[in-house]
Amino acid sequence: MIVFRPKPAFAFSHPAHIVAFGFGAGLAPFAPGTFGTLLGWAIAWAVPTESAGLLLIIAAALFLLGIWACEITGRHLGVPDHPGMVWDEVVAFLVILAIVPREYFWQLAAFVAFRFFDIVKPPPIRFLERRYGGGLGVMVDDIVAALYTLLLLALVRRFFF
Repeated sequence: MIVFRPKPAFAFSHPAHIVAFGFGAGLAPFAPGTFGTLLGWAIAWAVPTESAGLLLIIAAALFLLGIWACEITGRHLGVPDHPGMVWDEVVAFLVILAIVPREYFWQLAAFVAFRFFDIVKPPPIRFLERRYGGGLGVMVDDIVAALYTLLLLALVRRFFF
């Protein structure tokens, strides 16, 4: 299936589009989800605290914002989960970074693992995306990919470190 690439004029034409497209990160000509994840990483480092609780509260608020933004943007695009809508990657990676150690190795490992799970979408990710649909479906599938990432990193830490 070929999905069209929206122009910046569309991505910045409505507040929901701006959020859903990750303030332009989703307009990347290749791997927009990776650019969205990088935006999440930058946001996490911009928060002037190492408080996991604060970062999780921010992620929860941004998750709710994402449901609204992705619902509207998907409707306007006619594609419920367009690849350029990267707010789900931003928020899910914030959740991961709230929990993993604030060390380069663990954050890089989290980045690679999250991108893997987000691309491969092991069960029940696709099921949940279809089950809920709309903005909630867009947002929830990446949260499950984040949970898989956290589980994998916990196992690595437990058995190898």
